[in-house]
Amino acid sequence: MSKITQFFKESVAELRKVVWPTRDDVVSSVGVVIVSTIVIAILLGVFDALLMAGVQIVF
Repeated sequence: MSKITQFFKESVAELRKVVWPTRDDVVSSVGVVIVSTIVIAILLGVFDALLMAGVQIVF
């Protein structure tokens, strides 16, 4: 039981050392992720459409 208690005490101590990001940092990071996801989805959609058009021309 003492090892479990020690584990939780050490976990709390480590979490207090963490430098948490500010709200502005999180919002800007989320924005970058959303924009990147949309751009990649569009590129993959265009690539898929081109491949499908190429397959339909061949067959």
